[in-house]
Amino acid sequence: MVASYLSKIKDITAKELRAPVSDVTISVPAWFTDVQRRAMIDAGDIAGLNVLRLINDTTATALGWGITKLDLPTPEEKPRRVMFVDIGYSDYTASIVEFRKGELNVKATAYDRHFGGRNFDKALTEHLAVEFKEKFKIDIHTNGKAWTRTLVAAEKLKKVLSANAMAPLSVESLMEDTDVRAMLKREELELMVKPLLDRLTVPLEQALSEAKLQVGDIDQIEMVGGCTRVPAIKETISKFFGKGLSFTLNQDEAIARGCAFSCATLSPVFRVRDFAVHDIVNYPIDFTWEQSPEIPDEDTSLTVFSRGNVMPSTKILTFYRKQPFDLEARYSEAEAMPGKVNPWIGRFSVKGVQADEKNDFMICKLKARLNLHGILNVESGYYVEDMEVEEPVEEEKKEDEMDTDSKEEQPKKTRKVKKQVRKGDLPIASATGGFDQATKEAWTERENAMYMEDKLVAETDEKKNELEASIYELRDKIDGVYSEFASEEEKEKLKAKLMDTEVSFEPACSIISMVSHTNALFQDWLYEEGEDTIKSVYVAKMDDIRFIAGPIIQRYKEKVEAERDAVRKAEEEAAAKRRAELEAKKAEEEAAKKSTEGDAEMKDAPAEGEAQGETEEKQ
Repeated sequence: MVASYLSKIKDITAKELRAPVSDVTISVPAWFTDVQRRAMIDAGDIAGLNVLRLINDTTATALGWGITKLDLPTPEEKPRRVMFVDIGYSDYTASIVEFRKGELNVKATAYDRHFGGRNFDKALTEHLAVEFKEKFKIDIHTNGKAWTRTLVAAEKLKKVLSANAMAPLSVESLMEDTDVRAMLKREELELMVKPLLDRLTVPLEQALSEAKLQVGDIDQIEMVGGCTRVPAIKETISKFFGKGLSFTLNQDEAIARGCAFSCATLSPVFRVRDFAVHDIVNYPIDFTWEQSPEIPDEDTSLTVFSRGNVMPSTKILTFYRKQPFDLEARYSEAEAMPGKVNPWIGRFSVKGVQADEKNDFMICKLKARLNLHGILNVESGYYVEDMEVEEPVEEEKKEDEMDTDSKEEQPKKTRKVKKQVRKGDLPIASATGGFDQATKEAWTERENAMYMEDKLVAETDEKKNELEASIYELRDKIDGVYSEFASEEEKEKLKAKLMDTEVSFEPACSIISMVSHTNALFQDWLYEEGEDTIKSVYVAKMDDIRFIAGPIIQRYKEKVEAERDAVRKAEEEAAAKRRAELEAKKAEEEAAKKSTEGDAEMKDAPAEGEAQGETEEKQ
């Protein structure tokens, strides 16, 4: 089901972006176990997505908040501590995150898996059920539909009361033809949800305790999630910290924003500012193994990843064995697991182990890694031998000793040390909660088949709607805009084809009923019998109609195009005429200007001549 959901999201996103979608980051609740995380990765593979990272919800929120901040402290300064409180419809998570420039470190995460907006809705619905029983003598507990309608109305009422001091509720014909009405004040709602509000501080206290911090150490409280709009929740959390709350993030899209940044950071397609994300382990993980017969006092279990360890993380496990052995990984605190999830994580069989020539133990090294998805694997195994090797000894240079070119080079001193040298690999067979490749391939094929079926259904509906729209449009236009472009014979032929297309699906009808109930017949076939009609039937009917209507429509388009050309030509001629007039007017103005300047020169010339004559006379 999750794979189908992701496949649909992939299809919608690809259509919106007009580009193929492959890489994705998926957010999951912080309490998801190894098997749940593996299932999410497998669902992404089946949907044809490359899951770059599974990221915890509040970690994604923290990334979206911090990656855009330019004023974060440097590594040498005190980190900025932010508490992210995410209260949604069904769950509640609180995380303390330390920010420095270019990185975030999750210090603690606490949660209440069964606290959210639906608890408020249920409490309000229970209150209304009592009121309806007293006032209207109906018991909505006995009617599932009435209970559901009341629950929906209670959710709307809760939202209205978040912004108003009082709000009405009205549901028509809720049960036994009874209309119900009620009026509720915000104070009454807060009183009935008082037990829920008392649970608000538990995850906050737990997160502070795990992070070994006090309330005053928190610099900022960021609120996200739809339920954080409830005034009573805001007031309770603000009172606990003794400071105001911050709502700088989009309460409904904060997690998606962080996932987008994470995906862009990990994908080679985008260039994003480097920002390291260090999450923590939420459940301690133990490894257990069979006791070696040669080592009777050997411990057979070890907590490899403790709660609060940084993730991703790698640990090297060392075993002394003379034969192959198995080990298992499981969560050590089964009572903390969500629901009835099996605490078992996986079984790992180490092959190729044997005693050496002296019948001594083989020193086996196993690399256990908790990757960035929060998934545990024993990635590799190898064996080592204790060997003496020589390594150079660095000599301290005396103060009075000088380096000279003439000084002879002294041989470097070495010393023998015992080191473990890697000698070979050990094959490991893993059995985990994930699906094998054959199963994933089979499910991928099935998902692709269902996707193609859905696509065919959508295309069939599109062709059905196209046929219906074409019939209605042509019937209207054949005696209208297309009338002058079709002969009477063509009109009758097209009308007959439209009529035949509409009623051919009800051959038992009489001719009179065909004429009077054409639309009804077509609608009956379209939404009843036509539901099972294949796409090719609609395409064939559409082609038949286009064969007759095509020439008529073409003549209409040619005339419309000719009229447009004529209008365009007239506009061009008018524009050319205006340009010619402007050029002529401009030429006349320039000629007049030149004529005026010439007259002025001629007028000045005789004056100069007279002045010259007078000068000559004087001489």
